Amino acid sequence: MKKASAQMVEATKTKKTTKRATTKKTTKRKKNLVIVESPSKAKTIEKYLGSNYKVVASIGHIRDLPKSQMGVDIEHDYTPKYINIRGKGDIIKGLKKEAKAANHVYLASDPDREGEAIAWHLSNILDLDMDAGENRVVFNEITKDAVKDAFKKPRKIDMNLVDAQQARRVLDRLVGYSISPILWKKVKPGLSAGRVQTIALGLVIDREHEIQAFQPEEYWTLDTQFKKNRSKFKADFWGLAGKKMDLPDNEAVQDIIKRLDQNGDFEIVKVEAKERRRNPQPPFTTSTMQQAANNQLNFRARKTMMAAQQLYEGINLGGKEGSVGLITYMRTDSTRISSIAKNDAAHFIHSEYGEEYAASKPVQGKPQEGAQDAHEAVRPTSVYRTPASVKDKLTNDQFKLYQLIWSRFVASQMTPEVLDTMAVTIEQNDVQFRANGSKTKFQGFTKAYPSAREKDNKLPELAVGDVVTMEQLSPDQHFTQPPARYTEAALVKALEENGVGRPSTYAATIETIQKRAYVKRDAKKFVPTEIGELVQGTMDEFFPDITNVKFTARVENELDEVEEGDKNWVTVVDDFYKPFSKELATAETEMDKVVLKDELAGENCPVCGAPILIKLGRYGKFKACSRFPDCRYTETIVEQIGLTCPKCKTGEVVERKTRRGRTFYGCSRYPDCDFVTWDKPTKDTLPDGTTPKKDDQATEAKSETTDNAETAKA
Repeated sequence: MKKASAQMVEATKTKKTTKRATTKKTTKRKKNLVIVESPSKAKTIEKYLGSNYKVVASIGHIRDLPKSQMGVDIEHDYTPKYINIRGKGDIIKGLKKEAKAANHVYLASDPDREGEAIAWHLSNILDLDMDAGENRVVFNEITKDAVKDAFKKPRKIDMNLVDAQQARRVLDRLVGYSISPILWKKVKPGLSAGRVQTIALGLVIDREHEIQAFQPEEYWTLDTQFKKNRSKFKADFWGLAGKKMDLPDNEAVQDIIKRLDQNGDFEIVKVEAKERRRNPQPPFTTSTMQQAANNQLNFRARKTMMAAQQLYEGINLGGKEGSVGLITYMRTDSTRISSIAKNDAAHFIHSEYGEEYAASKPVQGKPQEGAQDAHEAVRPTSVYRTPASVKDKLTNDQFKLYQLIWSRFVASQMTPEVLDTMAVTIEQNDVQFRANGSKTKFQGFTKAYPSAREKDNKLPELAVGDVVTMEQLSPDQHFTQPPARYTEAALVKALEENGVGRPSTYAATIETIQKRAYVKRDAKKFVPTEIGELVQGTMDEFFPDITNVKFTARVENELDEVEEGDKNWVTVVDDFYKPFSKELATAETEMDKVVLKDELAGENCPVCGAPILIKLGRYGKFKACSRFPDCRYTETIVEQIGLTCPKCKTGEVVERKTRRGRTFYGCSRYPDCDFVTWDKPTKDTLPDGTTPKKDDQATEAKSETTDNAETAKA
């Protein structure tokens, strides 16, 4: 009995010991949880952190203001009423389960206001202790060293950043959800207004008004071609008797020509030879990256940011490297780069190009007024990872953008390009012509950035006293041109220069004014639509602060002060809302209802025979039956550009729009003839450009009919 009892006691002890060991073992198995925004970012980071970490994605924001209402309690310090985003229920449930089972939770969303807000929302929804817990991890690049270093020094959530983002969100909601209903009621259903989009639209409209008011002035040029021995070179008329002179009209031109003996000799009276140095530009900020991608790659801002996001979050390079982030964080207004990146670039330039190409003091960009300078410039995470070495792992868009970013960064650390320049003055009878030439003496930074290279314009060997003969004299009449319409790159630059918006907002702002059909694209330039002019005119009259560039820029600066902890976000919102609420009250009572009169088209409906009307819809004017909704016939008004279709030789080339509102040109006989082009054809040029996808045009008739019918109903 005693023996059996002893065995039972021993068995119990063993069982308890085994249970304790199992519990201990289970505790060891507990992993640290890391939450990021995207699956691709999660995959890259998990590889660096090892088996003790599990990395999951929230797929962006998990909470936001409701879409069905303003969601801001104006009476109680503008408190936002956040709700879980519809469709995120399973994700939230999964995150809660993972957090409960984790040893520690780290929040590694992007290193900006938006990323800080995402981390804060996650902390709230997962009941994390924000006061005691240091669970916020930030890194400017997704590389092994940067990520591991960041996890050595987690911090608390920066509420200044959260408050700055929250203030922007509340301000935008107050403006959009207050003004839009007034526009629906007084002007037209479906319209909207926004704080930054209103400024962008205003810039486009102001430029259009400048163009319309522009009075061209006549001027003339006298282009010439001279010859020395067998060498020919071009020169321009400069002046008379040593004084610079303009040619305002043909009479002035003829006076100059009368002075010349075109068959006689001309003398070289002055030769100025100089050395000119061209410095490289600093590395990219978000804005300059978008501008360069638009100008050089024909990328729209949205496309640029999408490709940049992919390069930042990680590309699978295979082999030992696996998934790795190729560029630093792409939302920045700084041109600053780290000392490590500078040293790596110097070593690379020395070995790849030679010591003479490495700058001892690389160029430093002048920070934009109001720049936050929170992150480095956009640069490659490793200068040794050349575009050629990763080309086969990237999509075409990714490769083009990476090559642009890499080249610009490397060039910024290199010596200037050196050019030999020559300015020559040619004279006869006191009439003077100037010829300018240049040739590259030393490539400098353009060795790594060929697209920035100046073309050589070589002149023959010329010296004072040399005699040359005139081969050709070409008088040409010109007229001064109005300012150019905004391209996407130019609009981004204008917004930045005016201090409106921030790096993360440019692409969304430009996309919004196009989606609302307030602007359209013509030859890659923005033109305001009738509905855009109507909305902006109403905003100018009743909401002058919202359309005031300086006012909006001041609000942006105040948001920066919130981020720095120098201002309270509620105070900033309150200072904005109090005068704004008075403007709202005035608009509600004094704004007259805009009557959009339909025009008679002068033709009858082919379906029922009733008169056809020309109506103004969201996407511009269209034709519709006057008996709508009894008769739902609609017809798009197409603009003929005066060219016969080059493919079928029968139809007319007309302007059309894709489902997304992008302009293209196609045959009027579609679908019998499928000729299409993005670029506007002319009599002198063959169609050139990317052909729109067939499904865009194939659904054009359906989408136009649907959109017009819905607009007519409204």
